[in-house]
Amino acid sequence: MRSHRKISRIMKVVLMGFSAAMALSSAVAADNDWVTLIDGTQGMENFNIVGDANWSAEHNAIQATEGSGASWLVSKENYSDFSLRVEFWASNDSNSGIYMRCEDADQITDRTCYEANVFDQRGDPSFGTGAIVHIAPVDEPRPTAGNSWNVFVITLDGDHLVVELNGKRTVDVHDDLLSSGPIALQWGRGALRFRKVVIKEL
Repeated sequence: MRSHRKISRIMKVVLMGFSAAMALSSAVAADNDWVTLIDGTQGMENFNIVGDANWSAEHNAIQATEGSGASWLVSKENYSDFSLRVEFWASNDSNSGIYMRCEDADQITDRTCYEANVFDQRGDPSFGTGAIVHIAPVDEPRPTAGNSWNVFVITLDGDHLVVELNGKRTVDVHDDLLSSGPIALQWGRGALRFRKVVIKEL
């Protein structure tokens, strides 16, 4: 009986170890679903530049600080349903945004893309930082992003659009205007740095 119990205990330990290994393997697989577009100073090769802002790799980020007009880093790949995580720093006077499902990779606008806005000083603050411009305003108290590192987590799943800024949900809306296209990171004014950008297709 003792030997049977001992064997039984050994089998339980083995099975527990196997289950833990499988769980770890699943977690690693889930992590591997994320594709890195920007990681510190690496990643500009994943984008085309539209406009003439001075995009460069500095300060452990991809940044832009000046230009003659709005400029974008436009992804070379198109995306439809995805979760996107963006770590960015914005100056107080910055005007920026994360553009998604853009219809035309050469003509980026907030009418032909979904834009998760970064614009603390926007004239109409309801579509300022944290909003999707023209689609989903943000409620008071409205978030700001100036002079700090921030994290956007944006999920577009079919017509369901969700935006979270620094852990707070700012948009949860349904809209079917746009279905697929590249992602574009904007410089419009001020100083912008993108430290890490990762995407997971759904």
